[in-house]
Amino acid sequence: GHPVVAIHTEYDTTPGNSQTPGVPEHKPLVEGAPGHAEGHNVNAAVMVGAAFAVKKAMDEYKLPGTLKIFGAPAEELLLPRPYFVRDGFFKDVDVAFHTHIGEELRTEYGLRQYALISAEFTFKGQSAHSASAPWQGRDALDAVELMSMGFDKLREHLEPTHRSHRVINYGGDQPNVIPGLAKIWWFFRESSIDKAQINFEKAKKVAQGAATMTDTEYSVQVFSAIWPTRGNRTMAEVTQKNVELVGMPKWTEEEHNLAKALQRNLKSKEEGLHKEISPLRESRQGASSNDAGEVTWIVPTGRVTFPSNIPNIPNHHWAAGVAPATSIAHKGAVAGAKVLAASVVDFLTDSRMPATVRMYHRKTGPV
Repeated sequence: GHPVVAIHTEYDTTPGNSQTPGVPEHKPLVEGAPGHAEGHNVNAAVMVGAAFAVKKAMDEYKLPGTLKIFGAPAEELLLPRPYFVRDGFFKDVDVAFHTHIGEELRTEYGLRQYALISAEFTFKGQSAHSASAPWQGRDALDAVELMSMGFDKLREHLEPTHRSHRVINYGGDQPNVIPGLAKIWWFFRESSIDKAQINFEKAKKVAQGAATMTDTEYSVQVFSAIWPTRGNRTMAEVTQKNVELVGMPKWTEEEHNLAKALQRNLKSKEEGLHKEISPLRESRQGASSNDAGEVTWIVPTGRVTFPSNIPNIPNHHWAAGVAPATSIAHKGAVAGAKVLAASVVDFLTDSRMPATVRMYHRKTGPV
């Protein structure tokens, strides 16, 4: 029955960031292996913990409604939730909550992250012997390199808000064979999906130029295209009350010392762990992206950020993997799960809330 409340979060790792928990120096658990260098493992714990608490409240107090839980694998590739939305899994959802690790207990509203288009460009030429008959080859790797250099020359003429980056994910097998196939994978980020699309179209022109120069052919596969994330103000106001009710965890001296040691080793601001909650605020749009953006434009969405990581530490870096399997992560997750569960229950017990939330959602409209 209604209201239908969804909770969704991601739980993937990042390549090459294995790290021993609780150690403030770089010490991989497995050299070269993936690691939780953003703490997404704790995201899943908060979502599941809150879901159990809400389900218990629904059963004990006969609360109306439906609770839906969505795990989102491969968020770092911006893959799952656009397909969840496309296939109708959020069609009957009244409100949604997204939970994510951070350094403080907070919520916010407004535009928060960037739009992004993820696409792989494949160039096909003709292989040949690199030494005895290179003139018989058409080098696909040359085309990939020319596309990369060509887009670099274009950057000066793009808006300063853009962020675009790439990896060459296939460039041939061995030096004595002219590569007849090569691939380059791009992320095109911008503050709106329209601007990201404009840069993607420009990139395709650069790819065509690279193909023409090398007498190769190219094709492009779009893996994902996502909108900026945004937060609903009405939902944020409800969530903020629970943030203030739960409050920040009480950290021990040992936990503060671990945080300070890591900050010191990275030459970051040495301040330990945050102790106070922040007042409700409007988001400042940043250049990161999250495929949760797709959900936020079709369903009113609130976000719970919980304090399971150490301040002043970069994500996608081994240092972000120090805290997420320690008592810091556990305490922060418990606080986040309490806020999330209480906020969901608020929507299940007040029949007027979903309509108020939808009104704000419609008012703010697409970018």
